[in-house]
Amino acid sequence: MAGNRSKVVSVVPFPRPWLLASAMLIGNAVGLLAGVAFTVIVQARVHPETVIALVVGVPSITGLLVILFSGRRWVTVLGAFILALAPGWFGVLVAVQVASNG
Repeated sequence: MAGNRSKVVSVVPFPRPWLLASAMLIGNAVGLLAGVAFTVIVQARVHPETVIALVVGVPSITGLLVILFSGRRWVTVLGAFILALAPGWFGVLVAVQVASNG
């Protein structure tokens, strides 16, 4: 019966909860600041659905892939940071849209 046991090949290494939460909080704040900065810098006319896909999609996919393929705890924290950029940046886009169109 010992031969029937399944072996776990690899798992995502989770850091301490306070470190993971801190990275996500800081990532959200950096996303907010990046959203404000890029809103001021970029003046090109772009379709809103394209911007939403880029702002939400790129950090989400990148962060999830970094977390899934991380081998160390700090890489998991980095993935959580990248993943948390999207909500802050998206919040800025929503606020700008509401303020400009009422």
